[in-house]
Amino acid sequence: TYDMWRAIRLVVDTGMHYKGWSRDDAINLFIENTAKSKLDIDGCGSVVSFVGITRGEEGESEVKRLEFDHWEEKLPTVLEKIALDALDEFGISSVVVAHRIGTVLPKEPIVCIHVSSPHRSEGFRACSRIIDELKIQAPLWKKEVRSDGEFWKSGLG
Repeated sequence: TYDMWRAIRLVVDTGMHYKGWSRDDAINLFIENTAKSKLDIDGCGSVVSFVGITRGEEGESEVKRLEFDHWEEKLPTVLEKIALDALDEFGISSVVVAHRIGTVLPKEPIVCIHVSSPHRSEGFRACSRIIDELKIQAPLWKKEVRSDGEFWKSGLG
């Protein structure tokens, strides 16, 4: 088993009411590598990152925004388990996962995953598995607000 610090999980809200963060604070967590700076890179030869962003269109429709809801008590535990499983399975060094909740506008980041590992191949495999498992397991619900209506999307938790 791994110490808690090896699998950091962060849940970031876009509103002022959550931990006092502004929308800009949330975006900067992703864009300015604040989350990546939490990685343990001792003995590592690679850092693999994935940042998912909001598309501005879905088919023929304009996406105005995404709205993410979550199960507050459960989400951190699920993200931590996904990270710990990747640490065990792939022999990577550390993982940081951050997912925004609340409103996310087009071109803004939604999720970031950073993996440090001794070798790149394990890092890429782990990063891919983490996003796949997040979409299956994480108790997150996504609503697309588009020019042609509002739609709840499946594939999250």
